[in-house]
Amino acid sequence: MQFDRLTSEMRRLALLAGDRIMEIYNSDDFETRSKSDDSPVTAADEAADALISEGLRAVFPDVPLVTEEQAETHGQSLSSFLIVDPLDGTKEFVQRRGDFTVNIAYVENGVPVRGVVYAPAKGRLFYTTADGRSVEETGPFGTEPGETQPIGVNATPDNRALMVVASKSHRDAATDEYIARYGVRDMTSAGSSLKFCLVATGEADLYPRLGRTMEWDTAAGDAVLRGAGGEVVRFDDHTALTYGKPGFENPFFIAYAPGVLLVKD
Repeated sequence: MQFDRLTSEMRRLALLAGDRIMEIYNSDDFETRSKSDDSPVTAADEAADALISEGLRAVFPDVPLVTEEQAETHGQSLSSFLIVDPLDGTKEFVQRRGDFTVNIAYVENGVPVRGVVYAPAKGRLFYTTADGRSVEETGPFGTEPGETQPIGVNATPDNRALMVVASKSHRDAATDEYIARYGVRDMTSAGSSLKFCLVATGEADLYPRLGRTMEWDTAAGDAVLRGAGGEVVRFDDHTALTYGKPGFENPFFIAYAPGVLLVKD
């Protein structure tokens, strides 16, 4: 994989998709439909997916592509592939809460090694550079990359006073019970893959997810977090979360700064 070109294309396509999403988001009205799994989908999901998919296939025609909105891409187990969630946080989009993201990642041998997470309504853009380090680019965002700053997890979190981030739309009693087993200074909620990015920047220390997710929901945020020195592990045995699984469904997981002392279930 040509990582220089990959970084450039993922950034470019994420920004273009974000622009298209915001056009629809700022319109007077947009249609929302339910998919077969009862999750919502909008014209913004579909427009962003078409734009990103076309761009990736043109530049990387020999790399398998998995994308949420194209069911025909979900049928095979893969080791190395591109994976896209063109609009993560559709519920936040529909409710005009702003916590939605564009997600593009590259998985190599089951590990998300490069990724971009763009939150167009928040004006935040996170991605891995060609050498795998994670940065946040500060806007305004143009054709060429602007000023970036390296990001990194909280290197020495105080395990008696952790900052925890949890899902805004999928919080449940099991998650609250698990969080209660830690010394928590404060909690914040966020939608979509922004939760990974808050851990990656040190704005949070711990993000547990005890609910159903798919690999396209997590791969880009996972890549950004890993590039910032963080880790994502399975909830059940604390082994690394892997990608390319049959059906692309994730187990429960924990994303965290390595200094956090994980509670054994």
